Amino acid sequence: MQGLVLDFGGVLAGPGADTRLLAGVVAAARRDGVRTAILSNDPGGPGAQRLRDLEGTFVDVVVVSGDVGTAKPDRRIYELTADRLGLAPDECVFVDDLIGNVRGAVAAGMVGVHHVDPAVAAEEIAILLDSDGRGSGPRVVEDRGR
Repeated sequence: MQGLVLDFGGVLAGPGADTRLLAGVVAAARRDGVRTAILSNDPGGPGAQRLRDLEGTFVDVVVVSGDVGTAKPDRRIYELTADRLGLAPDECVFVDDLIGNVRGAVAAGMVGVHHVDPAVAAEEIAILLDSDGRGSGPRVVEDRGR
């Protein structure tokens, strides 16, 4: 997997999110050469500037549905996001707290991770990206009886 695409609200921020943990996952992915994106169903406009400002600093690409005229779970927004990353959808992992959005990403060709628990999501991302979440490259994930 060469791309990591994350929802903002519910994954990186808001109730149930562990911002520090997932920010570490994003930073490690970038250090490992994985292209990263935020894909948000934010309505756009001036209020979305805080998201747009994350492009180039926190992630490589930010796609705001209100800016592009389509929203999750429409397959076109996943394809557009992958294209902006310079990747095919099947090279990307998509993470969202809403199962319908994850299903939309999978229908577009991405590998989907349904974010319910931040620690579990971080572990699944690490497995899919073949990373330990700290940017030190490939690793073997041990079964801890979960």
